[in-house]
Amino acid sequence: MLSHVRKKDVLLVRLTGELDQCSASGIRRDLDQMLLDPRVRHLVIDLKDMPFMDSSGLGVILGRYRMMQERGGTVSLMHLSPQVKRVYDLSGMARIIPVVEEKEAAE
Repeated sequence: MLSHVRKKDVLLVRLTGELDQCSASGIRRDLDQMLLDPRVRHLVIDLKDMPFMDSSGLGVILGRYRMMQERGGTVSLMHLSPQVKRVYDLSGMARIIPVVEEKEAAE
Protein backbone atom coordinates (compact mmCIF):
# COMPACT_ATOMS: atom_id res chain seq x y z
CA MET A 1 0.00 0.00 0.00
CA LEU A 2 1.19 3.51 -0.64
CA SER A 3 0.23 7.08 0.09
CA HIS A 4 1.78 10.23 -1.28
CA VAL A 5 2.17 13.96 -0.83
CA ARG A 6 3.46 16.33 -3.48
CA LYS A 7 5.16 19.61 -2.60
CA LYS A 8 6.37 21.66 -5.53
CA ASP A 9 8.62 19.29 -7.50
CA VAL A 10 9.01 16.69 -4.71
CA LEU A 11 6.86 13.58 -4.54
CA LEU A 12 7.01 11.91 -1.13
CA VAL A 13 5.69 8.34 -1.24
CA ARG A 14 5.10 6.31 1.91
CA LEU A 15 5.09 2.56 1.43
CA THR A 16 3.55 0.24 4.01
CA GLY A 17 3.58 -3.51 4.29
CA GLU A 18 6.01 -5.63 2.32
CA LEU A 19 7.55 -4.83 -1.05
CA ASP A 20 7.98 -8.27 -2.52
CA GLN A 21 7.11 -10.30 -5.60
CA CYS A 22 3.40 -10.23 -4.71
CA SER A 23 3.10 -6.46 -4.25
CA ALA A 24 5.78 -5.15 -6.63
CA SER A 25 3.68 -4.93 -9.80
CA GLY A 26 0.90 -2.94 -8.12
CA ILE A 27 3.30 -0.53 -6.47
CA ARG A 28 5.25 -0.15 -9.72
CA ARG A 29 2.01 0.67 -11.58
CA ASP A 30 0.92 3.22 -8.95
CA LEU A 31 4.32 4.92 -8.84
CA ASP A 32 4.51 5.10 -12.63
CA GLN A 33 1.10 6.75 -12.72
CA MET A 34 2.22 9.40 -10.20
CA LEU A 35 5.45 9.99 -12.12
CA LEU A 36 3.59 10.81 -15.33
CA ASP A 37 3.49 14.37 -13.98
CA PRO A 38 6.60 15.97 -15.55
CA ARG A 39 6.75 18.55 -12.76
CA VAL A 40 7.94 15.85 -10.35
CA ARG A 41 11.74 16.15 -10.24
CA HIS A 42 12.51 14.46 -6.92
CA LEU A 43 11.06 11.20 -5.64
CA VAL A 44 11.49 10.43 -1.94
CA ILE A 45 10.38 6.97 -0.81
CA ASP A 46 9.64 6.61 2.89
CA LEU A 47 10.03 3.00 4.06
CA LYS A 48 9.25 3.60 7.74
CA ASP A 49 6.34 1.15 7.76
CA MET A 50 7.96 -1.45 5.50
CA PRO A 51 9.55 -4.27 7.45
CA PHE A 52 10.51 -6.41 4.43
CA MET A 53 11.71 -5.93 0.86
CA ASP A 54 13.09 -8.51 -1.56
CA SER A 55 14.80 -8.26 -4.95
CA SER A 56 11.46 -7.45 -6.63
CA GLY A 57 11.20 -4.39 -4.41
CA LEU A 58 14.75 -3.38 -5.25
CA GLY A 59 13.77 -3.64 -8.91
CA VAL A 60 10.82 -1.30 -8.40
CA ILE A 61 13.06 1.30 -6.78
CA LEU A 62 15.80 0.92 -9.37
CA GLY A 63 13.31 1.32 -12.21
CA ARG A 64 11.95 4.56 -10.75
CA TYR A 65 15.57 5.74 -10.29
CA ARG A 66 16.16 5.24 -14.01
CA MET A 67 12.95 7.10 -14.88
CA MET A 68 13.88 10.05 -12.70
CA GLN A 69 17.46 10.07 -13.95
CA GLU A 70 16.21 10.34 -17.55
CA ARG A 71 14.32 13.52 -16.67
CA GLY A 72 17.22 14.97 -14.67
CA GLY A 73 15.62 14.20 -11.32
CA THR A 74 16.60 12.28 -8.22
CA VAL A 75 15.41 9.43 -6.02
CA SER A 76 16.18 9.03 -2.34
CA LEU A 77 14.99 6.76 0.45
CA MET A 78 14.38 7.34 4.14
CA HIS A 79 13.52 5.39 7.28
CA LEU A 80 14.92 1.98 6.31
CA SER A 81 14.37 -0.78 8.85
CA PRO A 82 17.48 -2.80 9.75
CA GLN A 83 16.31 -5.72 7.57
CA VAL A 84 15.53 -3.54 4.58
CA LYS A 85 18.80 -1.63 5.00
CA ARG A 86 20.73 -4.88 4.97
CA VAL A 87 19.15 -5.99 1.66
CA TYR A 88 19.65 -2.48 0.26
CA ASP A 89 23.32 -2.34 1.25
CA LEU A 90 24.08 -5.86 0.00
CA SER A 91 22.49 -5.07 -3.37
CA GLY A 92 24.94 -2.23 -4.00
CA MET A 93 22.12 0.27 -4.52
CA ALA A 94 23.41 2.31 -1.58
CA ARG A 95 26.11 3.59 -3.92
CA ILE A 96 23.61 5.20 -6.29
CA ILE A 97 20.43 5.98 -4.33
CA PRO A 98 21.02 7.93 -1.12
CA VAL A 99 19.26 7.45 2.19
CA VAL A 100 18.28 10.85 3.55
CA GLU A 101 17.00 12.25 6.80
CA GLU A 102 13.46 13.61 6.95
CA LYS A 103 14.60 17.24 7.00
CA GLU A 104 16.70 16.67 3.86
CA ALA A 105 13.71 15.16 2.06
CA ALA A 106 11.68 18.30 2.67
CA GLU A 107 14.26 20.53 0.98
